[in-house]
Amino acid sequence: MVAYSKNNGVVVRGASFDLDGTIIGPNESISPEVHSAIAELASLVPVFIATGREPDDVVRFARELGLTTPQVSDGGAAILDPVSGRTVWTASLTEVEAEEIVRLLDRMGAAFVATHAKGTARALEEVIDWDIVRVSALDLSREAADRLAEEFSEHPQVHAVRAMLPYNGLWAVDFTRSGVDKSTGIAQVSQTIGVEAADMAAAGDSFNDLPMLHSSGLSIAMGNAPEQVKAAAEFVAPTVEEDGLAYAIREYVLPRV
Repeated sequence: MVAYSKNNGVVVRGASFDLDGTIIGPNESISPEVHSAIAELASLVPVFIATGREPDDVVRFARELGLTTPQVSDGGAAILDPVSGRTVWTASLTEVEAEEIVRLLDRMGAAFVATHAKGTARALEEVIDWDIVRVSALDLSREAADRLAEEFSEHPQVHAVRAMLPYNGLWAVDFTRSGVDKSTGIAQVSQTIGVEAADMAAAGDSFNDLPMLHSSGLSIAMGNAPEQVKAAAEFVAPTVEEDGLAYAIREYVLPRV
């Protein structure tokens, strides 16, 4: 189904897709239909995941899909080589802000993940040092996520954005360095593959996907996305449970490759 059309003339030379709620649904797996559609598209143009998840998850799903293009993790704050599994670029939080966020979440008793050079910390005592790429507060109610994001909305050094967690219906708040979001990650990948964001298709389902949708030439929101995200997209696809990304690739993206 078409939401509205801003630019039907774009030629797609690359594609970036969110993971949770877009490529995978609550069951944490890639459906055969979505796998097949992504593989078909990736045989023609570079395709990469752009997600708030940590690097290990991105590498795992990228390898399952057979993707070799650099991939985006940590809400745009890290770029990975899915073949070697190495992180090739990061934009870390400052150490002061990283410690501030982690200690706040620890005091709140909130579940969190903090990505650093050697992996992921999920508790204060697991933090090796404060050279942290991204922190995500997890399993929050919508109201709690709104309050937490609002608390950092005017912070000069921190970008805080809400993201829906389709696997349990709760919310996360992702913290990255100010000015770093999924569009930042796409810009880094574009330098490597030689494709501008304006020549890419993008699909996502949550608020942290908005910068990616705004910067891409062909933007797709999933049917399970909030209305604000749908309004920002050129097309609205069926839900993730309905293999909406497969539909979007075949109906909106492949005809423009």
